[in-house]
Amino acid sequence: MQRALELAREAAENGEVPVGALIVRDGHVLGEGSNSPIGGHDPSAHAEINAIRDAARRTGNYRLTGATLYVTLEPCCMCAGAIVHARLARVVYGADDPRAGAVRSKFELLSSPVLNHRCEWHAGVEADTAAKLLQDFFAERRTPRR
Repeated sequence: MQRALELAREAAENGEVPVGALIVRDGHVLGEGSNSPIGGHDPSAHAEINAIRDAARRTGNYRLTGATLYVTLEPCCMCAGAIVHARLARVVYGADDPRAGAVRSKFELLSSPVLNHRCEWHAGVEADTAAKLLQDFFAERRTPRR
């Protein structure tokens, strides 16, 4: 999770919402990503999607079975869908997203019986640190500049 937090800080430095993600299997990092929808002009460029794309490219396979995604914020519906399609085994995330979280806060997509794959998940790892990154980022955005 420490690397995911580093990636989130890098996103914030680039003016993006501070979310970072990485995918690990058998102790090896398969892919990394941070939020980049603003700079990339791509609404799908969430940290999780970028990490999945990176891992799929590096492994030469869009199926990432047996892998774990570490992400600083609870995935949204779009990212949860990609997680299911990539067949990730597990998601470990930091802060809950009470507005759009699709793991447990608003939706429970990773454990939905109507989908063809279910994914284990664990919440709250470095949650305070991840939440503070987000709070500080948005507080700075709300502060008028002189």
